[in-house]
Amino acid sequence: MLLFSIKSILIMIADIYIELKEGVADPEGESTLKALRLLGYKRVKKVSSIKVFRIEIDAKSKEEAEKELREMCERLLANPVIHKYRISWVDGNV
Repeated sequence: MLLFSIKSILIMIADIYIELKEGVADPEGESTLKALRLLGYKRVKKVSSIKVFRIEIDAKSKEEAEKELREMCERLLANPVIHKYRISWVDGNV
């Protein structure tokens, strides 16, 4: 979502989705699945845990913001050995 613009600086909001790569164990998802089945929800086939970070960032362009968000993911938010990530701009963003 584009909140406002001051002197060519854009304020944008992005959701960063961090999830486990295929083949990596997801104990949180597995225990949630087990609990749901114990509660009687037998039709649930799979549960996966995903983290979402909502980040408000200012930048001169969407490309500049996305570059910085990718850096954040690679340096802190995601472990590249076990995680994959994707950036999704909140509605109304440039």
